[in-house]
Amino acid sequence: MINPKSRPCDEGTIRSVATDPVCARQRPWILVVTILGSAMAYIDESVVNVALPVIEADLQASIGVMQWLINAYTLSLAALVLIGGGAGDRFGRRLVFVTGVAIFAAASLWCGFAPDTAQLILARAVQGAGAALLIPCSLALIGASFDEAERGKAIGTWAGVSAIAAAVGPLLGGWIVDHASWRWIFLINPFVALPAIWIALRHVPESRAPAAAGGLDWPGALLAFAGLGSLVFGLIAASEHGWRDATAIATVAAGVLLLAAFVWVERRSKSPMMPLDLFRSRNFNGVNILTLLLYAALAGCFFFLPFDLMQVHGYSATLAGAVFLPFTIIMGGLSRWSGGLLDRFGARLPLVVGPAIAALGFALLAMPGGGGAYWTTFLIPIATLGFGMAASVAPLSTSVINAVPSDQAGVASGVNNAVASVASLLAVAIFGAVALDVYHRAIDRRLATQTVSAEVKRAVEAARGKFLVEAAAMAIHGEDRRATETILREALAEGVGLAMLLAAALALGGAVASAVAIRADRPAPRRSG
Repeated sequence: MINPKSRPCDEGTIRSVATDPVCARQRPWILVVTILGSAMAYIDESVVNVALPVIEADLQASIGVMQWLINAYTLSLAALVLIGGGAGDRFGRRLVFVTGVAIFAAASLWCGFAPDTAQLILARAVQGAGAALLIPCSLALIGASFDEAERGKAIGTWAGVSAIAAAVGPLLGGWIVDHASWRWIFLINPFVALPAIWIALRHVPESRAPAAAGGLDWPGALLAFAGLGSLVFGLIAASEHGWRDATAIATVAAGVLLLAAFVWVERRSKSPMMPLDLFRSRNFNGVNILTLLLYAALAGCFFFLPFDLMQVHGYSATLAGAVFLPFTIIMGGLSRWSGGLLDRFGARLPLVVGPAIAALGFALLAMPGGGGAYWTTFLIPIATLGFGMAASVAPLSTSVINAVPSDQAGVASGVNNAVASVASLLAVAIFGAVALDVYHRAIDRRLATQTVSAEVKRAVEAARGKFLVEAAAMAIHGEDRRATETILREALAEGVGLAMLLAAALALGGAVASAVAIRADRPAPRRSG
C-alpha cells in the first residue's frame, strides 16, 4: 500500500518533489531506501571479489572463468544501465528502482543454488541487469528529491553510509567463505532487498522527468551488449591463448565495429539511451574521462588484491576481507565531508587531488611483494587509497548531475554508471591479460634459472592459467612442495605488482584529465547561519 502522505508528490515534477514540504519529510526515507539498494549491489560486488580465490580452487576453474564471473555481471550492468536511467526518467524512478531490487534478489538466489559454473555466470549476468535498474535510479531519486543546495551533502551521505554498509561485506563474506560455503555469500541479498522494497513502496514518492518521452533504445542496448561482450571475450581469449590468436583478434575487431555501430545508432535514434548532446558539456566529458580511468584502476586492483592476499601472503578469506575495512571506513567517514567540497572549492580541485592520492595508494600496493606483516604492507596503502577515493567519489557524482539540465539527471547518472561499468569490464579483461602474461613469463624465467625436480616442473606447468598456489602443490611434499609454492608465489606477486602499477598510472591519468578537461568553476557562495 502506498502511504497516503506521499500522494501530493506522486506524478510530480522534479521541482515539486524537491520543494514540496510533504516531500521534505520523506527525504530521510528516500536516503534510507537508496542506501539499502545501492549497498546491496556494492556488498555483493565486494563479497564476490573476496571469494574469487576460493571459488577458483573449489571449481578448479581457470583465471579466465573467474574473469567471466565478474564480467558477466559487469557486462549486463554496462549495457543496460543507460536503459535503467532512461526508464526511470520515463516510467518512474521508484517503479524501476523496485523492479531492479527484485530482479537482483531473485538472481542472487539463483547464484546461491547454481549447480555449475555456466549457471553461476548466467545468474551473475541477471544480477547485473537488476543492478542496471536500481543503481542509476538510486542517484536519480536523490537528484529528484533534493535541490542543488542540499544535493551535494545528500549524495555524500548516500555514498558514505553505503560505503559503511559495504564495509561489512568483505569481512562477513570472508567469514562465511571460511566457515560455511562461498554459495552463502549470495543469499545475503534478499534480506536487504525485502525491507528496501517495502520502504520504497510505502514511503518514497514517485518522480518522473516531464520532458522524457518515447520508447526505450533496445537496438542501442543490444549493440552495446554485443560490442562490449565481443571485445571482452577477445581480450580474455588473448590472455589465455596469446595476442596472435585468431579468435581473439576477430572478436576484438567485431567488438570495435559493433561499438562504432552503437554510436551511429545513438546519433540517429529518436530516443537514444545515450544522448550524444550530453557530451557537449565540457565538465560532463571531463568527469566521465576521470570515471573511466579511476574506476578502471579500482576494478583492476580489487580483482587482483584478494589473490595477492590469499595466494601470495596466505591470508584466510576472513582476514582478506578485513584488509578492505580501512578503505571502506575512510570512505564512509569522509564521504559526507567530501560531498561539500564542491561548495568550497568547485569541481576541479577535489577531482584532481583525490585521484592523485588514490594513485599513490595503488603504487604503494605494488610494493608488498611476497612477505611482511599487514601493518607494514597493506594498512598504509589501503588507507591512502580510501582517502583518495573518498575525496573523489561524492564530488564526481554531484558533478555529473550538476553538469546537465535537471530533467536529464537519470540519463546522466546512467551514462556515468555505464562508463564506470565499462571501465571495470575492460580493466578486469586487460589487467588479467597483462598480469597473466607476466605470471607466465616469471614462471618460465624461474624454471630456466633454477634447478628443480621434474615433479616441481610438472606441478608448476599445471598451474598455468590459474592463480592457485597451495592447490598446485598439494600432491607433492617436502622440499619439492616448498619449491613449487615459492615459484608460484613469487611469479604471482610479480603479476599483481605490475597490475597495481598500471592502476596507479590510470588514476594519475584521471587526475591529469580532470585538471585539463574540467572547468575551474567558482564555488557556490556559502550561506551564513
